[in-house]
Amino acid sequence: MNDSISASSMQASRLKDRVAIVTGAARGIGATYAAALAAAGARVAVCDVLAPDVTVAAIRAAGGTARGAVCDISDAAAIAAFVRDVEAACGRIDILVNNAAIFANLALKPFENIDDAEWDRVMTVNVRGSFACARAVVPVMRRQGYGKIINIASGTVFKGAPLMLHYVASKGAVVAMTRALAREVGDAGIRVNCLAPGLTMSEGVIANNAWAGPIVANNIASRCLKREATPEDLVGALVFLASPESDFMTGQTIVVDGGSVTH
Repeated sequence: MNDSISASSMQASRLKDRVAIVTGAARGIGATYAAALAAAGARVAVCDVLAPDVTVAAIRAAGGTARGAVCDISDAAAIAAFVRDVEAACGRIDILVNNAAIFANLALKPFENIDDAEWDRVMTVNVRGSFACARAVVPVMRRQGYGKIINIASGTVFKGAPLMLHYVASKGAVVAMTRALAREVGDAGIRVNCLAPGLTMSEGVIANNAWAGPIVANNIASRCLKREATPEDLVGALVFLASPESDFMTGQTIVVDGGSVTH
């Protein structure tokens, strides 16, 4: 058998018959996550405040199965409706990737210059949004007796990165939520883990001039592996957390940042 065909078949079987939801997947890292899950055999449902048509089309063009909808995760009713639609269409929900968050368009600033409205918006999306998504899918996963929730945090939590206190605090809350939720739903066969990327050169980050020059260079210098991170660097850990290979793992946070954080 051709080795490349064999490897491709093995990859496509890792998540065969699984149904995965990925939030914030219209572009950037979320789109990469969705494509990776589809390549591993999952049927993928994506949502975003932007229309995710490009992501859905790309997955289908590659031979995968995908559906998409416009949905704001800060709207709990909209998320609940999206989850109901996915379950009705697909019959189950096995994986939730809580990726949607506010980050790439944030301006770096001293904490005293962050106003209440900006603080609240970051917390609403990054923390309450992830909570609302988990709350919506857990009843489905309970009925199945199985599920994987993968929260997306950030390596900044472990570094105490300055000039974005609201973002770092929100992702710290996501790590804490992962640990507490894992204990609440473990008896139902639901695993809850966390992926914490380092600074990754996604579309949104590249478009933000704040993430350029010395800031990126200093970040790279802090790593054991001294290069920029791309969205593709994250998919191995993501698919592992989504797959049966991590079925005896819950409440954990995996940092993928080239060794800037040794967590």
